[in-house]
Amino acid sequence: MDKEFDAETLSKNDGKEGKPAYISHGGRVIDVSASKLWKGGIHMGRHGAGKDLTADIGAAPHGTEVLDRYPQVGSLVGREAPREGALPPFLEALLGRYPFLRRHPHPAIVHFPVVLTVCASFFSFLAAVTGRVSFDETAFYCLIGSLLFIPLGILTGFLTWWVNYMARPMLPVTVKKYVSLASFVVVIGLFIWRLVEPGVIADRSTFWWVYLVLVIALAPAILVVSAYGGSLTFPSEK
Repeated sequence: MDKEFDAETLSKNDGKEGKPAYISHGGRVIDVSASKLWKGGIHMGRHGAGKDLTADIGAAPHGTEVLDRYPQVGSLVGREAPREGALPPFLEALLGRYPFLRRHPHPAIVHFPVVLTVCASFFSFLAAVTGRVSFDETAFYCLIGSLLFIPLGILTGFLTWWVNYMARPMLPVTVKKYVSLASFVVVIGLFIWRLVEPGVIADRSTFWWVYLVLVIALAPAILVVSAYGGSLTFPSEK
């Protein structure tokens, strides 16, 4: 018969000082002591053994099949389902049927607004330096792509935060939210400005330098968003 663990008993198996490293997922208690990635009871400098990691593993870049490589030593009793950010039944059913939706939509989409926004900044800079219309037109097309993909990146990001992190407050997510929304507002403004004044950079229109500063500022802003997103998936060792 499987051994039953409560939260207190599980916490004593934290992989430190020679103790086994046990983690819980979906009510299963799994011994990951043999994994080099759990040396000292810490995984990726972020996840600690001796805990219920159901939500954390749901947000991991790998699936739960990784856990099947290690022995189940018991089951967790008295586990309460997390309430914060609870999903509606229809969404739970959808994610249950298509589990890849828990991890893949945002990582697949988010590369487009990052690249297109940086390119809009880069080609606008080249247009200002060289005066070539072709660079200016390329920058505008990239800006249009950014306008289309930033909202998709934000929406899929909110879904990932809701599904995988139960919408709990997190500094990286907070930074990503506000910087992404601010960047989207700037992109909308620049797009309208460019429609009204097609030659704002090439013709050195009034306040053209303001346009240039704003469009160039988008690059570091979107890279900050990207960096904080990367810190969630690949946390640094501390």
